[in-house]
Formats: sequence, C-alpha cells, structure tokens
Amino acid sequence: MKQHTLPSFCLCLSATATVGLLLLLLLIMFVVPGCDRNNAAGSGSASAGKAAAPPVDAAAVRAKADGGDAAAQAQLAKLYEKGEGGLTNSYKEAAKWFKASAEQGNAEGQAGLAELYDAGQGGLTRDKKEALRLYRLAADQGNSGAQYALGFIYETGNGVPTDQVQAAKWYKLAAEGGEPIAQFDIAQRYELGVGVTADKVEALKWFLLAAGQGQADSVKRVDQIKSKMSREDVAEAKKRAAAFVPRQAG
Repeated sequence: MKQHTLPSFCLCLSATATVGLLLLLLLIMFVVPGCDRNNAAGSGSASAGKAAAPPVDAAAVRAKADGGDAAAQAQLAKLYEKGEGGLTNSYKEAAKWFKASAEQGNAEGQAGLAELYDAGQGGLTRDKKEALRLYRLAADQGNSGAQYALGFIYETGNGVPTDQVQAAKWYKLAAEGGEPIAQFDIAQRYELGVGVTADKVEALKWFLLAAGQGQADSVKRVDQIKSKMSREDVAEAKKRAAAFVPRQAG
C-alpha cells in the first residue's frame, strides 16, 4: 500500500492547530484498508459481499478485440493483467490492449493504461503526467476507479499540489459510482471535516453503504459513529443510505 504524506498546509498553522489537524489527518490517512490504491483505477474495487464473476471465454473476448471492439480490448487487457481466462499474466500484453482501447476513447482502457503508466509496468516508462491525463479522461466519463485514483493523487500530492478539497471531490464521485473504498474514505472526511464540511449524518450514510458491500473498516466504524449521534440523525442517515442508487458510468 502506498504511504500517505501529510499535506504541506499543516506547516503554516500554529503549533496547537497543527497538532489537532495532524491527528485528524493521521486518522483519515492511516486507517485505510490494506490495499494498493492504484489497483482501484482500472477495474473498480471488488467487495467481499459480491458474488464471484462467471468464467470468461477469453477466445471470444479476443475475437471481439481483434475486430476493434474497444470494450473487449479493455477486457482482454484486464485478463492479461490478472492472468485470468486461461491467459498467462503479461503486463506488456495488457498495455498493448489497454492502449488500443484508450485510443478509441474507452474509459476502462484509459484508466487501465493510466495505472500502468503510473506504475511503469508493461514496458512503459513511468510517466505521472501521462497517467494523470488518462485518469482525468476516464474520470470525466464517470469511471469510478479513475475518480478514486485522482482522489488519492490529490490527497497525497503525487505529481500535483496537495488539495484536500479536490481529493474529497473525486472520492465522493467515486463513492457515488459505488466504490466501497471511496465510500469509506469520503465517510471519514465527512466525520472529521477534511476537505468537506463535517457532517455526521453523511458520514454514517457512507459508512453504512461501504459496510453493506463488506468494507471491513466501515463495518467497525458504523457502531462507533452511531454512539455519538442522536436517534433522529441515525434514522436520517439510514434513510439516505436506503435511497442511494449508484451512478452509472457515462
């Protein structure tokens, strides 16, 4: 998992204020599930509560990809990336097919290629600027994995100035797309008031949604935050969570 860094604006504050903000940011940055956040970009976060995907006919996917189908090209790239569908893991092949898909404007292809540029895999020279460009293209099309990646980039200042407001914006968009790890992150931000105005009702709503997808840290946080809220606010948070419908990528 990537190591978080504290935002530089902390250095401008008084000693007392700095200590308080550092504690808040340490809570939000280090109580994060043990995952590689980059892997959220290409394919979305799989939650513990989801059923296993059915077997993939790699030959059929390849036939469509060879025929120029951008979605199939991105799907084939993921099969190579993960070594699934009977294919041997190959980041080089993944990069080839992600690039073919991305060149046609496919968001999954753009996000997948961005991840490989970000990591310098698949024979690609590590290029943060190109990764950021591709993440933005995919995020603007509603790709929740790319939106999450942008949130992490702005949170840590990885190739851009640290900006907690921008981080919260992209985490929320990813959360609205159904990403459980993004729902957990934006819940923490609403609870602590980092990049957004503190709002325990919104925090509990997002913790509930993430917990419903099996996000382990959110499961733990639900009862903790409920104990600090009124019955009316808890009821409102549950109402909002029940009404939530994930946004479909455009």
